[in-house]
Amino acid sequence: MAHLFKKMTTKARGDEAEDCALAHLQAHGLKLLARQFQTPGRGGGELDLIMQEPDGTVVFVEVRARRDARFGGAWASVDARKRARLVLAARHYLSTWTQLPACRFDVVGVTPAQCGQAAQLDWLQAAFFLED
Repeated sequence: MAHLFKKMTTKARGDEAEDCALAHLQAHGLKLLARQFQTPGRGGGELDLIMQEPDGTVVFVEVRARRDARFGGAWASVDARKRARLVLAARHYLSTWTQLPACRFDVVGVTPAQCGQAAQLDWLQAAFFLED
């Protein structure tokens, strides 16, 4: 993915970052349950990736693509308001489950390749929990 983020729309950059994160997570044994899950109505949230660990833990993954680490990078952009929307979407996703699984929220930050290097991917597991 050496061309990551070059001459792309914001949507295309986000989709490519999600593709990169998905491949990384699957390589680490997680199974995809859903992608770009959206809550109905205004004010809802979107879950980029919903994955499941081999032990059954459901992992809600927020993928953040940033051109560089200025202004705190990908992690800093997942503020309290964003976390609240992610929790709302996760609650909506889980509302049809008869038995709630263990859950966590991970953040994957993707920084584009520079000078012929591969894109950098940073995976922060358990960045926050449903109770937050």
